[in-house]
Amino acid sequence: MSDDSGISGHARGVVVTTICCLAGIAAGVVSAAYVGTTVAAAQSTTVVLVLGAFVIAQYPLYKVIGIGDFGVKDNLYVAFLTFTLWFISYTVLATSGVRLVA
Repeated sequence: MSDDSGISGHARGVVVTTICCLAGIAAGVVSAAYVGTTVAAAQSTTVVLVLGAFVIAQYPLYKVIGIGDFGVKDNLYVAFLTFTLWFISYTVLATSGVRLVA
């Protein structure tokens, strides 16, 4: 982490974790709204593309905030945490039979 970002190490971790969690939940809701929550929809690979779009979309946001120095470990953390929250939120929506209209 470089010192020119103006964000302390702890604040940086909180910001990255918060954005990852919110992006994962948003990806789950968008997956449910765009693809659906039926069994056939859950087997579609489009939900994974939605997840990938939300993972990639976070990086410009981090640069705007002033966090742009990610190593391999940081990139894996962002992808894993976003995936985890996406998986939980999409699974809850799919198993509860919620119908979201896009």
